[in-house]
Amino acid sequence: MSFVIAEPCVDVHDRGCVDECPVDCIYDGVRKGYIQPDECVDCGACEPVCPVNAIFADTDLPAGWEAYARIEREFFGPEVTDLGSPGGAADIGQIATDHPALAALDGAA
Repeated sequence: MSFVIAEPCVDVHDRGCVDECPVDCIYDGVRKGYIQPDECVDCGACEPVCPVNAIFADTDLPAGWEAYARIEREFFGPEVTDLGSPGGAADIGQIATDHPALAALDGAA
């Protein structure tokens, strides 16, 4: 299990979850944050500080947002960024892309 950032985070970019994460596994895309599932230690520290209630355990995603578990995995793989597990978001900085599925959401550039 890992935690997932779902649709309410798109275009919000509140960094409270990043500041709270003890293992620095929340990476910043253009429109939303992404939790690296292999780096997440399932502590849940990010979930209660999210102002838009966008963070869920991957097994508890609300109906309609289940795809965000796949989106998080694919974001780090060859399908999108090929970042793999870099071992810390602070050293990477903002990633100049997002998962292609976000382009279908309102507000896409």
